[in-house]
Formats: sequence, C-alpha cells, structure tokens
Amino acid sequence: MARLPVGVIGVGALGRHHARHLAGSDDAQLIGVHDIDEVRGREVAAQVGTTYFADLEGLLGRVEAVTVAVPTPVHAEVGVQALERGKSVLMEKPLAGSLPDADRLIRAAERNGVALQVGHIERFNRAIRAARPYLGDIRYFESTRLAPFQPRGTDVAVILDLMIHDLDLVLHLSRGAAATDVRASGVAVLTPHVDVANARVEFQGGAVANITASRVARERIRRLRLFQTNGYFSLDLGAGTGVFMRLRGDHHLGAAASLEEVVEVVPLDAPEEDALRAELASFVRSVRGQPDPVVTGLEGRAALALALRVGEAVAAA
Repeated sequence: MARLPVGVIGVGALGRHHARHLAGSDDAQLIGVHDIDEVRGREVAAQVGTTYFADLEGLLGRVEAVTVAVPTPVHAEVGVQALERGKSVLMEKPLAGSLPDADRLIRAAERNGVALQVGHIERFNRAIRAARPYLGDIRYFESTRLAPFQPRGTDVAVILDLMIHDLDLVLHLSRGAAATDVRASGVAVLTPHVDVANARVEFQGGAVANITASRVARERIRRLRLFQTNGYFSLDLGAGTGVFMRLRGDHHLGAAASLEEVVEVVPLDAPEEDALRAELASFVRSVRGQPDPVVTGLEGRAALALALRVGEAVAAA
C-alpha cells in the first residue's frame, strides 16, 4: 500500500515532533510543513528533510491528511479549513477553545466524510496499555500532573493545557459516565490564566475523581491511581510503569499476618513504544478506515466540556 501523503500545520514545541516522527514513518509520507513563522518552518523542514509551505492552501492541495499543532484559539479556524478541503485531521488537544468551535470541527468532518482524531496522547501511554487487561469498575480516580513552567501552552489555563489529559483518561476509563457534580479551585501564579488547579468530579453511578494539575512545579510528575473493588492501580505515566495490587483469591483477611498474604502485587508492563509515534500511526490507520480514530471528535468534545466546567467551578469558587 502506498504511503499516506500527510502534512504538519504548526511546528512549534509539539508540531516539530509530529514532523520528526512522520518523516520516519513507513506508512506516511511527509509532504511538507506549514507555520506562520517562516524562519521556524524552514528550520524544521530542513531538519526533517521535507518542504516548507508558506501558503497553507498549497500544502493542503498536496496531502490527504494533516496534523494540527497550532495555538488553541485558532484550532477551529485551521482545522475547519483543512476538513472542508476533504483532509483528515489529527488535532492536538484540546480539540478547540470552546464548545461551539468543537462542534464546527465535528460537523465539518462529518460533512466531508473524513477522520477527525484528537491528540490525547495519554491514551497511548505504556502504563495505560499495560493496565488494560486488569481494569474493572473503577470507583475512585486520583491523578497528579505537575510540570515546571514553560511559555508553551500559557495561552490557556492549566486546565486546558495539562489537566485535560487526565480528564480525558477519567472519562475514557469510566466508559463515558456523565459528570454530575464538579467542584474546583485554582490560582494564577505566573500567567494571566489559572496555573494551578484541583478538581473533584462526581460521576453518575457514584465514581469520584480527584485531579490536580500545576505548571509551576519544581519537578515533573505524572501519576494516576485507580481504585476498584478487587484492587488498586498505581501508575507512573511519566515512566510508563505501574503495579496492580489485587486481592488474592484464597485470602483470609482475619488470619493474615502481613499485607503480602492478602494482596498480590502484579507488575504492569507493556512493549516499549513512543506514545506520539503510536498516536500518529493510529491516525494514519484511521484515515484509511481501519479502525476508527482512537480519540474521536466527540470524545475530544466531552473532555473539553468537562474541562470548561472545571474552569467555571474555579471561577465561581
């Protein structure tokens, strides 16, 4: 099968990595990149051995699909332009800056019969992949996502910049359960937007998520803990590792002398794979119709809707 002709729109902190991976793909052919910063665009194009297109329409005329890694406020503008040209789109998270803009993207994809995938990369995390065989009815989620400050992403609050990763994971792992109550607090520290936030979300059916995100931390931490009736997951999303501690089938709680007699510790391991490369490969497959996108436009919209509710709760606190 011929390689899929693709392009990258926006080659800043994230987009340049899209270009790097696509340039080395066996299934995609990187036709070129576009960026409004010509110096940066030409620099990245030279680094990965492709063409810089000063004119976005020129790039769209040569490809079947694009990945979009432009600032969030222009996601809809750029994405709709590509979708209306009949090009499939992998949109970096969040899907858009508002629900009306998200709906514009979803409708454009449906109208033109092309794929729309959202770049919630943690779905491809090695620890998440390793945990899947053991996942059950999760009743409590606890996530901590901390990062040192950097200018990238500060055009939006930390809720849309970082926390939305975990909001998407919680929605996905709770099988899309509706959020019935959202309480949150946050503070702007270094930017005009909220830089540190904590949210408590209750879901239909009784599950609860406690989620913390900060982009003004001294160290980078990405941890997720999941509690279900037969055990507990401790996942290090940064390292891609974790453990599942589950009740032994023959345990006798009253007679146990130690935790090890009651609980079996299962190391979680999955094949090593770069999450972004896996995400891009899945996008190429979805463009070809096999299978559907891993994170659909509707799922991206759901994560955005919950993130906006968290932002509203912070503002009201």
